[in-house]
Amino acid sequence: MQRFYQGFLRIEAVLAGTFLLIMVAMIFTGGVARLSRMPLNWTIDIATCAFAWGAFLCADIAWRKDLFMSIDAVVTRFSPSVQRVVLAINYLLIAAFLIYLIYSGFQLTWTSRARSFQGIPGISYSWVTASLPVGAVLMLVTTMTKMRRDLTRSGARAGAAAS
Repeated sequence: MQRFYQGFLRIEAVLAGTFLLIMVAMIFTGGVARLSRMPLNWTIDIATCAFAWGAFLCADIAWRKDLFMSIDAVVTRFSPSVQRVVLAINYLLIAAFLIYLIYSGFQLTWTSRARSFQGIPGISYSWVTASLPVGAVLMLVTTMTKMRRDLTRSGARAGAAAS
């Protein structure tokens, strides 16, 4: 299972990078086309879709690697047991918000299924809106993994310190 998860993480990183590269390429192509007086309006639409997917995938990667900003000046002054409670509450709030995003995101994806993406026939706007619930599911898995890791680690430290 661990090997599968590691492989999945590599695929996620490649996809995130690919989406961001597609976004940059589309914006550059659109700019060059405008300069040559032959605008390609669809490049901005493709860049927007790639940005949405890349942003949510990158957010999950940053969350997993603890690269989000964190302010713990007050919490570090508490005892380890209080720090553990605050950490648990923080993870539960994050998980609750992500569950809300998953629910709302799937509703948005479902309701936008009939809408065409920027008027392009045959391509549903759901391809863009699906990035929200998919990204939230990935971040929820990361949150649960971090919660299990951090709370069992801090519990083991508190138990070792008590003995």
